[in-house]
Amino acid sequence: MLPYRSRTDTPLMSLTHWIDTPAALAEAIRQWQGRDWLTVDTEFLRIDTYRPKLCLVQIGDGRDAWVIDSIAISDLSPLFERLNDPATVKVFHAASQDLEIFAQLTGRCPAPIFDTQLAAALLGLGDQLGYAGLVEKRLGIVIDKSLSRTDWSKRPLRQPEIDYAAADVIHLATLYPPLRAALQALGREGWLLEDALRMAEPASYETRPEDAWKRLRGLARLEPRAQQLAARLASWRETQAQERNRPRGWIVEDEALYRLAERRPPNAEQLAALGVLQPKTLERHGARLLALLAEPLPEPVTALVLDERLSPEQKARLQRLQDATRKTAEDLQLPPGLLAPRAELEAVLASGAAAPVRALIGWRRKAVGEALLSALSPVVVT
Repeated sequence: MLPYRSRTDTPLMSLTHWIDTPAALAEAIRQWQGRDWLTVDTEFLRIDTYRPKLCLVQIGDGRDAWVIDSIAISDLSPLFERLNDPATVKVFHAASQDLEIFAQLTGRCPAPIFDTQLAAALLGLGDQLGYAGLVEKRLGIVIDKSLSRTDWSKRPLRQPEIDYAAADVIHLATLYPPLRAALQALGREGWLLEDALRMAEPASYETRPEDAWKRLRGLARLEPRAQQLAARLASWRETQAQERNRPRGWIVEDEALYRLAERRPPNAEQLAALGVLQPKTLERHGARLLALLAEPLPEPVTALVLDERLSPEQKARLQRLQDATRKTAEDLQLPPGLLAPRAELEAVLASGAAAPVRALIGWRRKAVGEALLSALSPVVVT
């Protein structure tokens, strides 16, 4: 397909190039040589699979935009190699989902990166500000969301759909330079680079089966033995989901894991009688689930998650941590959650300076961490 003039309402009249052959991709990569930065976005589906299915990769350079058909081009390694070039900054918005795709496909994340959502938060423009909101706030452009639910795996894509995908990286190219300049003026570019480096760590997008229980939100209501059994079942489910490339819930739902761990049915009849598994699941996995439930647990059996109510003294100390965070956030004109979300404050309450939280390392340590540790001093409750 020949390049055509983008019809998106944008201050940059960029050309949009549709790339669906290895030769066209090689030519596009050649044109990106020497660029200090590139804007990047992806379109993917994650409905019936464990791993997201990459459908498009969009690249912008501040002048043109390229929409790469990652379904038509089976070997994207030249593209990944270019995006891994440490001499070129890759500009994303809310990069985590995009980086997860690259990590799963290649074992690496493009780096260095600049995340415009993070930049907006550090500039006091809003916490977790969406792409459309940032574009409207900074550029005065209201994005038409009528194509946001496009099935990006279908071919051929219509020209308006390609334009819609390209607009993301075109607007990012307009946003990036002034956002970076504003961060530099405030002395906060280093803050973004520190967080972005952590964000681009491939290990953060890997779920090991033995850690799958950490995703469960209902463990605290179970007694210790049931918690350990639920963790064992979650590990098995994660392996199944990865091997079959199916969503976790398609294997066994969370609530079913909890019921199985609580009731521990000893045979197929009682397993079926619980009514928490579909007939096909019973047929396919019933025997294995019974074996997992019957296997002895290491003694002593300890709880993975404690459901402890805070004492009045602990509540008072937590309030002091929240107050310290809020005051610092107001002084810096930052969202409190960006400095130290409640979960981190609870970890500091429990472990003090040993808490493994972001609030106690890097730029946050100086900005808010020391104040949090000072606020931990005992409070007399009358």
